[in-house]
Amino acid sequence: MEHNVFEQMAKRYDTEERIELAKVIVKEVRSELQNSTSKSLIDYGGGTGLVGLELAHVVDSILLVDSSKQMLEVAEAKISRNGISNAKVLYSDFTQETPELKADIILLSLVLLHIPDTEKILQQLFNILTEGGKLMIIDFDKNDKINHPKVHNGFSHEELKDRLSEVGFTSIEMKTFHHGKRIFMNQDASMFISSSIK
Repeated sequence: MEHNVFEQMAKRYDTEERIELAKVIVKEVRSELQNSTSKSLIDYGGGTGLVGLELAHVVDSILLVDSSKQMLEVAEAKISRNGISNAKVLYSDFTQETPELKADIILLSLVLLHIPDTEKILQQLFNILTEGGKLMIIDFDKNDKINHPKVHNGFSHEELKDRLSEVGFTSIEMKTFHHGKRIFMNQDASMFISSSIK
């Protein structure tokens, strides 16, 4: 397994900038999660729980899944410190193998850009969702100023919509909701939210 850069970053991952950005994301996602109190949510690539744990009270249960043990340790400490009884963590990388899981909602918040094979992960997530379940993706709009061998430079709405519908998703909605200074590899960038139904 390749060296996970997030392992080193785990303890110092929650910087002020990341916390601020997470607040913007949480606000946007929360409005999408109205009437979800009976639903189960998987926050895939949930890391230290910056976004996911802020949503625990609007869903029935939340599972933070991440391929970095250290990130999840930070998340677990937050869960016990804040007494969040409906949150758990799972160390897993769905691009390697998918455990037997089901969820009503899956959230990927600034995660897709780190996954080389977009189609494969979308297919795995589709399989985990319950019938009628919702996939929510928050990521950066395509940005030609970004060039990095391990990171997508954002996504064009049309391309991502095509990929989602190829996998089998329907009712795909997508909109840009935030523009920020130096939020994507030190470049100004905008973020979109996409929601689609299985």
